[in-house]
Amino acid sequence: MYTSIIATSESLRELLRDSFRSDVGPSGLAGFFSGTMDVSLATPREMGSQQGLSMWLYRVERDETRLNDPPVLRPLPDGSVETVPPPLPIRLHYLMTPLVDDGPETEQRILGRVLQLFHMHPTLSGADLRGDLTGTAARINVRLEALSLDETSRVWEALDGSFQLAVSYEVTLANIDNLVQPLHARLVESVHTGHALRIGEPA
Repeated sequence: MYTSIIATSESLRELLRDSFRSDVGPSGLAGFFSGTMDVSLATPREMGSQQGLSMWLYRVERDETRLNDPPVLRPLPDGSVETVPPPLPIRLHYLMTPLVDDGPETEQRILGRVLQLFHMHPTLSGADLRGDLTGTAARINVRLEALSLDETSRVWEALDGSFQLAVSYEVTLANIDNLVQPLHARLVESVHTGHALRIGEPA
């Protein structure tokens, strides 16, 4: 499905929202994210005066390690087999940037909560899935990626903004389905032996 990208973003965003709102206690973040703060898919610049966490999808790339995935064979009720072409495998890269007016203490607490969440919950499936992924067998894998100072600087230059505290995550699963129609073939019901095809005889 071509909507798997936004469905992946929605799944990550809802997991983060739930994590922040359940962080109760004297030093918890529930009080912040039960009010005006939120998790946004907008860039840090687009968020403007809105406070919370920017979960910006800043890069989409093809997953070279899965380009040779075989097609999926699905048996159908009429006894035939449907050959489904493999989807386009892609990797998504998200920049997580806390944006608050309370100073670096709250920024670091938000970022710490993000790191804790995806360290303990690196795979989303089942009830974690949102959008068009709801009810599917999909699995979203989240991995913290280390960006060099040069890579980080280029990201902020693209935003035309000053450097801010942020981390990047690489997310795999979001596959874009192939629009080629599945092929149908009848199941082999029997095999006959003892027959050969004569191609030709030497002169």
